[in-house]
Amino acid sequence: MKALKIFVIIFALSVTAAKAQFTKAELQVSGLTCALCAKSTEKALRTLPFVGEIKTDLIRNTYIITFKNDVPVNFEQISKKVQGSGFSVNSLKATYNFANTKVAESKFTYGGDTYHLLNAGDKSFTGDVNVTVVDNGFAPKSVSKKYLSQVTDATPASGRVYHLAI
Repeated sequence: MKALKIFVIIFALSVTAAKAQFTKAELQVSGLTCALCAKSTEKALRTLPFVGEIKTDLIRNTYIITFKNDVPVNFEQISKKVQGSGFSVNSLKATYNFANTKVAESKFTYGGDTYHLLNAGDKSFTGDVNVTVVDNGFAPKSVSKKYLSQVTDATPASGRVYHLAI
């Protein structure tokens, strides 16, 4: 009986421990003109292994994407699926759970990529934080220019560097 209680406590702690990852995103696509365009893009996005649920807002040309737990999210693959459908990403806002994430010099790694928080200052992060990807191809040119004009990142050993605004 005592062993069972210990097992239940350990199991409960391991299940409730939050893991660092992107949990959801709001993807705005430009060029959508009809429901068929939106449906083909949604169908392409659903083929990605990390996409769980998608809700489409045709009025705003927006997809609310919920990501699967414990499957690394790749923004580049999202962009390629949208482009493969004949459209382009207008903006990508995501929610990242900073549980167990080490942020050093406004940077953290996730899924083999490096994420650079451009306007984080000295803030420390816990729990869910909304971020906007400001790189070219993920944000309007005016937004990318505003944030990336003074950024000089070294090339990472592997993966890609994404720039995020909070």
